[in-house]
Amino acid sequence: MQSVTPNPDVAQVESLAHTKVADCYQCGKCSAGCPQVERMDVMPSSIIRLVQLGCVEEAAAAESVWQCLNCLTCSTRCPKSVNIAGVMDALKEISIEKKCVHPKQKRTLAFQRSFLNAVKRNGRTNEIEMVAEYKIRGFLNDFNPLLVLKDADLGLPMFKRGKLHLKAGSPVKDKALVKRIFAKCSAE
Repeated sequence: MQSVTPNPDVAQVESLAHTKVADCYQCGKCSAGCPQVERMDVMPSSIIRLVQLGCVEEAAAAESVWQCLNCLTCSTRCPKSVNIAGVMDALKEISIEKKCVHPKQKRTLAFQRSFLNAVKRNGRTNEIEMVAEYKIRGFLNDFNPLLVLKDADLGLPMFKRGKLHLKAGSPVKDKALVKRIFAKCSAE
């Protein structure tokens, strides 16, 4: 009997997601229960099938992995306990690593990076600092000046309701703890 060499990309997905994609027998319950499935270009069950077939980069390039809400409905409904939401998260990481993020989701990635950078610097978000970095990242990504101003009309209403703070907030007291948390996450 010939042994099958495991695909290193599939092994990476399984390691990141803490699940075994081979356990999925394509019942479709994940896709049937997904609240986002109508917005997805590839259904969750099809994403899992792509990974099973070793087409990890193709699965990671799908817009669906970025449409996932991580509501865990798919993972909860799975009769074989495949962590489908975990696979979606793993594919997000792989899409960033392999630089195959779906073009429509580059702004989502820019927002996530800006948010995490603000938390890394201060231990919490600073809206003005975060939005400024996000808008600069977005502009450098597509050079569209209209998108830089896209949400400007929301600033005044948010400020009036106390949802936008123009004064820079003070960083958390234990910035070393925040640094350790980010270091541990990066190491994993």
